[in-house]
Amino acid sequence: MSLKGFGSAGVLEVVEDFKCDTYRAVYTIKLGDAVYVLHCFQKKSTRGMETPKPDMDLIRERLKAAKAHAKGEKNDRDQKK
Repeated sequence: MSLKGFGSAGVLEVVEDFKCDTYRAVYTIKLGDAVYVLHCFQKKSTRGMETPKPDMDLIRERLKAAKAHAKGEKNDRDQKK
């Protein structure tokens, strides 16, 4: 299922329940030949289905880094090596 708030960026979310807990994996498939896993987490909120803001912010940051990586750009972590 597409994750709301990312327009046509191809950000998808997989949601699974296991022993009364909910787990989510967020990934994108529209970056060249690669599949980038942007975030995986256990949903802890008992209110609603909405992904918490800190998780959404982290997903946005990682999507930006994945796009740069797919274009061959180096990020700050790559430059420190």
